[in-house]
Amino acid sequence: MLVINRFVVAEDAADRFAERGRAALAALAARPGYTAGRLTRALDDPAHWSLVTEWESVGSYRRALSDFDVKIAAVPLMAESIDEPSAFEELATAEPGGEVRVAGSDRATHPHR
Repeated sequence: MLVINRFVVAEDAADRFAERGRAALAALAARPGYTAGRLTRALDDPAHWSLVTEWESVGSYRRALSDFDVKIAAVPLMAESIDEPSAFEELATAEPGGEVRVAGSDRATHPHR
C-alpha cells in the first residue's frame, strides 16, 4: 500500500517544514508494517513537497495512525496536505528488468451504495 501526502510550502517555511517532515517520517518508520518512506521536493517547483510511505497493508497504516508518537509528529503535518486521495493500493509492480506482476484489488467489486 502506498500513501502520498502532497504539500505546498512557502519558501520561508521550507526549513521548518523539512524538519517536521523528517520527524513525521521517523515516527511512521517506527511502526509495524512500515516498509519504506521518503520526504521529497519537486525539482521544477520547490514549493511542492510530498511525504511518501509504503505499508504492508491498509490495516498496518491505519494502526500506525493511532500511535501516540505518530499523532504528535505525523498526523498534524499530514492534516496540512492537499485535500485529495492519499492512500493507494498496488495493482501492478515490477523490479528493475523484471516482469510486471499484477495484483488483484482489495476493493469490493460492488461497494455499498
